[in-house]
Amino acid sequence: MNTLSRTLCAAVLGAGLLGLAAAPARAADDADVTRLQARLAALQDDPALARAGLYERMDAQRALVALSKARRSERPEALYLAERRLEIAELAAANEAARAELVRLDLRRSELLLAASRREAEHARRESERLRIQAQIQAEEAERLRIAAEAEAAARSEVEQALGKATGRQVAQLSAARRKEAGLARQEAELVSGSKLPASRFEGQREVFTLPGSAYAPGKSSLSGSGTSAAAALAAYLQIGKGQARVVAWGNDAKLAQARAAALRDALVAGGVPAARIKAERKAGAASNARAAEVSVDL
Repeated sequence: MNTLSRTLCAAVLGAGLLGLAAAPARAADDADVTRLQARLAALQDDPALARAGLYERMDAQRALVALSKARRSERPEALYLAERRLEIAELAAANEAARAELVRLDLRRSELLLAASRREAEHARRESERLRIQAQIQAEEAERLRIAAEAEAAARSEVEQALGKATGRQVAQLSAARRKEAGLARQEAELVSGSKLPASRFEGQREVFTLPGSAYAPGKSSLSGSGTSAAAALAAYLQIGKGQARVVAWGNDAKLAQARAAALRDALVAGGVPAARIKAERKAGAASNARAAEVSVDL
């Protein structure tokens, strides 16, 4: 119900209350009318429910007016109708207020989930940066030791072996931190876009997402509904990170494969990813149901 409709309903309802106040003297002495009128006034005075169920309250108001004017033979039916109309108005107001509260709570929940996801992602980025600096410091120290040990071949070999082990551990830690950061970024991207990311795998310092054949319309370069959803999630994921992206599409038809790669790139750009960060190309070979295109992202 829009603001104008609510205002008009409230005005009519207010006029109805005044009408009841001006009813015949016998209505003022009618205990049923007085009791029901008090319930309707309490509903109107409740700030949490004052603007909910206005149409139902108008029906209840009309039923009360009819009760106040009913002849003795008509009163049982009029009383029953007035009570039911008032109950309906009370339930309608409570239901509208509850629905509004549910909408508010659901929005608040989404805001809290997004904020928590962003905090976790920021923590993972800080941890990745700390490990990178630590690895750089250790690498510089290892280089100094290697230069100092050049005069002694045996000592140099021992130092190089130690360096290899230390570097391997640091690379493993850094890789794990980056994968954790990527995992949090995936969660945030899916939360923001409302779509699931395609399946992915890690290849060195890159994460590779695979789009199946169903991501494209059969025999065409345009994305299907599932392909469009996957592109929206990928665009949100790329906007969280800063790495370069490479789009490739397979196909025996070189023109179709290149057009499919370009269509996927254009969907990512439309989703907010700078075009300069994306390279699109085709690959020779037939596309399959399991793999029609891939998007690889630098970590």
